[in-house]
Amino acid sequence: MSPPSTLSALSRAELEALLVKLFGEVATLKQIVAEQREEIARLKGLKGRPNIKPSGMDKGTAPAKPGKNEKRSGRGKVTPRVSVEEKVIKTDIPSGCRFKGYQSFLVQDLVISVRATRYQRERWVTPDGRTILAPLPEGVEGHFGPELRRFVLVQYHQGQSTMPRLLALLRSVGVTISKRQLVRLLNENHEDFIAEAQDVLRAGLETSAWVTVDDTGARHAGKNGFCTQIGNEWFTWFRTRSSKSRLNFLDLLRAGYTDYVLNDAAYDYMRNQGLPAATIARLKAEPETRFSDQPAWQAHLDRLGFNALKVTPDPVRVATEGALWGSVQAHEFLCDAVVLSDDAGQFNIGRHALCWVHAERLVHKLDTFNDQHRAAQTRVRGLVWDFYADLKAYQLKPGKRRASALRARFDRIFLRPTGFATLDRLLVRLHANKAELLMVLERPEIPLHTNGSENDIRCQVTRRKISAGTRSDIGRDCRDAFLSLAKTCDKLGIALWDYLGSRFKVLGHAIIERLDHYVRARLRPA
Repeated sequence: MSPPSTLSALSRAELEALLVKLFGEVATLKQIVAEQREEIARLKGLKGRPNIKPSGMDKGTAPAKPGKNEKRSGRGKVTPRVSVEEKVIKTDIPSGCRFKGYQSFLVQDLVISVRATRYQRERWVTPDGRTILAPLPEGVEGHFGPELRRFVLVQYHQGQSTMPRLLALLRSVGVTISKRQLVRLLNENHEDFIAEAQDVLRAGLETSAWVTVDDTGARHAGKNGFCTQIGNEWFTWFRTRSSKSRLNFLDLLRAGYTDYVLNDAAYDYMRNQGLPAATIARLKAEPETRFSDQPAWQAHLDRLGFNALKVTPDPVRVATEGALWGSVQAHEFLCDAVVLSDDAGQFNIGRHALCWVHAERLVHKLDTFNDQHRAAQTRVRGLVWDFYADLKAYQLKPGKRRASALRARFDRIFLRPTGFATLDRLLVRLHANKAELLMVLERPEIPLHTNGSENDIRCQVTRRKISAGTRSDIGRDCRDAFLSLAKTCDKLGIALWDYLGSRFKVLGHAIIERLDHYVRARLRPA
C-alpha cells in the first residue's frame, strides 16, 4: 500500500479509518509470521503447543446445575469388585456387658508379590521313539506368567508409565527381568490384539450413525507423522501414519482391506471433485471394476494413460480417492453415517458435518482494535451462543417447522454486516459451511462438536509427551492397538484389567468376548 501524499491533509475520520486498516494489516502479518515460525519449528521437530484458549460455548449453554439449597445425592454404598473376607475383631470387656452385634468397617488393600514357579514337565518316550512332553498350564506362554504380562500392559498403556520406570518398578518388587525382555512383553506376539482393534473399527464403521474424527502429531522412526482418531460414544480407534492427506484417511476407512473399487459411489466422488466427464468415461468403459491392491490399480491407470495427463485436478489423485471411497462403500462402511470433523479438509468425506465449537472459536480468537470491533465481536458471539443452545434444544425435540426457523435464523446471524470488515469476512466464510454446520437439523442424533475425539486423542498426546515416538513398526502398531482397545473398553464399561485377564486366561478370569461383538450390540439399530 502506497502512503498518502500528505497526512496533514486528512481529516480525523480519515486518519482513524487509515489507522484501523493498518492495524488489520499488521495483525494479518503477525499471524503469517507466527504460522511461518510454527512451520519452521515443525520442520525442525520443535513444534510447540498451540495457543488456543477455550471459548466455553458448550459449557456455557449447558443446563444450570442444581442450586446450593437443593439436596445432592451422596456417593452411595461402596461395593468392592472382589470377594470380601470376613474377619471378627474381639475386644476386652468388663463384666455385665450385653452383646449388641457388630459394627461393619470395610477396608480395601492391595497385595503385590512375586511368585516364581518351576514346572517339572514329565517326558516320555514312546516305543517308536517319539517324545511326549507334558503341556504347560493354560495361559502360560514364555517365561513370564499371564498376571505379569497383564500388569505390564496395563501399567504401560493405561497407566501411561514409561518403559524405564516400569522396569524399575518390576525390579523393585522382585521380578528378575531385563530391558529387552520388557520390550518383548510390550511388542511381541500381540497380533491378535492388533486384529481385534481392526475388527472394532470395522464394527463401528458398519453400524454407527455417526463418527467423529481428529488427528494429532506423532513421531515414528525419528520422523514426524500423524495419528488419526476415529470413534464415537462406543468405540475408539487410532492409527499412526506419515501423512494426514485425504488419501491416507480414505485408506484408513477401508479398515484393513486393500482393494480399489469403481462403483456409483466412486464415480459420484470423482464428479464432485471436478474430474472431467470424459476422464470418468474412460474408467467406465473398462469392464474391470475391482482391483486387489495398489499395484493392480496403478497398472490399470497406466493402461488408461492417466499418468500422462497434466491437468488440474490431478486425475490420478482424484480417481484413486474415488476408488478408495468406492471400496469403503463396497464393504458397507459409513453407508449413511455422518463424519463430524473440525473442518480439516482431509475429513470432508461423504455426509460431512462440522464442529460448532471450532467454528465459534474463530470468532472468539479474532483480533479487535477498538471498542466498536469488540462490541461487534461480543454481539455476534452472543447470537452464536444463543443459536447453539437452541440447536441443543432442537436435538431433544426435532421438527420440520423448527428446522426451517433455525435455517432462516442462521442466515440472519451470519449474513448481517457488523461494520468490522474482518469479522464480516469470517461470517461469510462460516455461512458457506451452512449445510455442514446445520447437518444436525437432518440428523438430530449427531453431536454438535468433536469434544469426544479431542478427549480420546489426549491419551496419544500424553504418550507422545512422556515417551516421545516409536521406533519399530510393530511398536507403533501395538501402541495404537492397545490405546484403541483401552479407550473402547472404557466406553463399553469393561475394565481393561478384566479384558486382558480374559485374553491371557488368568486363573479365575471373567469371560469377555471380542470387543467388536459389544460394539455391534451397542450400535445396531433397534
